[in-house]
Amino acid sequence: MTALELLDGNACIVGLQWGDEGKGKIVDFLAENAQVIVRYCGGANAGHTVNIGGKKYSTHLLPVGVFRPTVMNLIANGVVLDPVKLFGEIDALAAQGISVTPANLRVSYKTHVVMPYHQAEDAARESAAEGSSIGTTRRGIGPTYADKAHRSTAIRVADLINEDRLKTRVGEIVTDRNVMFAALYGLPPMDWKAIFETYRALGQRLAPFVDDTSRVLIDSWKAGKTIVFEGANANLLDVDHGTYPYVTSSNCSALGLFTGAGAPPRSVNSFVGIMKAYCTRVGGGPFPTEQDNATGEYIRTRGREYGTTTGRPRRCGWFDAVATRYSVELNGITSIALTLLDVLSGLDEIKICTGYTLNGKPLNGFRADMDTLAGVEVVYETMPGWKEEISGCHAFADLPANARRYVERLEELMEAKIAIVSVGPQREATLLR
Repeated sequence: MTALELLDGNACIVGLQWGDEGKGKIVDFLAENAQVIVRYCGGANAGHTVNIGGKKYSTHLLPVGVFRPTVMNLIANGVVLDPVKLFGEIDALAAQGISVTPANLRVSYKTHVVMPYHQAEDAARESAAEGSSIGTTRRGIGPTYADKAHRSTAIRVADLINEDRLKTRVGEIVTDRNVMFAALYGLPPMDWKAIFETYRALGQRLAPFVDDTSRVLIDSWKAGKTIVFEGANANLLDVDHGTYPYVTSSNCSALGLFTGAGAPPRSVNSFVGIMKAYCTRVGGGPFPTEQDNATGEYIRTRGREYGTTTGRPRRCGWFDAVATRYSVELNGITSIALTLLDVLSGLDEIKICTGYTLNGKPLNGFRADMDTLAGVEVVYETMPGWKEEISGCHAFADLPANARRYVERLEELMEAKIAIVSVGPQREATLLR
């Protein structure tokens, strides 16, 4: 049985925690049996890592399907595209013998473009905020999505490949931004002509990749091709349903798939949630199970918990069943992939958050509200750990008894089948149940 047969056809892969759950590895694993991979949200603020033959690759904008020669990869309209980063990735992979061309990558003409003034604004806002900053990656993601909503100040891929339109829009927008930057942040003016020349060249290089990806997607679905939708970030970072305001700027839950990909709801059969065997978070925001102690450092060291995009050390803590169950229910998860179980090897005991109390009273479920989460007390359940290293296990039955019990307990708490268990970064360190 293949992974996609186990998961019942076309699948959306979505993170259930605060990101960094190992979505890249799972999408790559599923891509073996897929014909189309679709990235539907986020931008270069996301990082997916794949380990192939002992060699590690990281992508930020490219769908993970680029590592499978027969897969068509789509960057859909819900993504914000930094063309400098995109071609940096393409060129880096080419140097390693991995070809990304219009034959295996298409970019939606509706996709919005990250421009230099978006990155300047992102950095200026974070610096000015000081102690109250959101903790963004400073990649210009939020300002680009804001311009998408403003409409009159946005540039889409369709504009980028239209030289006359690009020149007019860049001139108008940069002139306006220069006034704002000077008044709010004391920044020197940006040269709109230099920006135009740079992005005109990028548009010319991008033009062969540009397509109506929604049309490609619908045609692929009608033709019976197997499709995997690749989410970025995670549910608890969703701009509407995450721990606002410490979230990203897109609908990165499964709820954002249909608008972000231009996909009919009937085109998706399975919703696969990815969750770590523990929890991590990058940047600010509430984190009820955080372990700012030796346990957290043990997890960080064993799990190599440093951001793929920023290199920042991740905050680490015990598995939060309250927060993760919220994500399972909200996203309609049909099965779960549990990752990084091997990181917990060596601990005498492992704790699971099974409830919250607020002001001494049990809290009914999870509230994605900063003030509420900052005030909760965590109710823990303790389970025995295991000493054995498990990265060499080839079947679920090979795991130590306590590791199997831990997986089974998480499955009970999530009320969803854990169909995949990852015990290491390599493709082959993936167990089907």
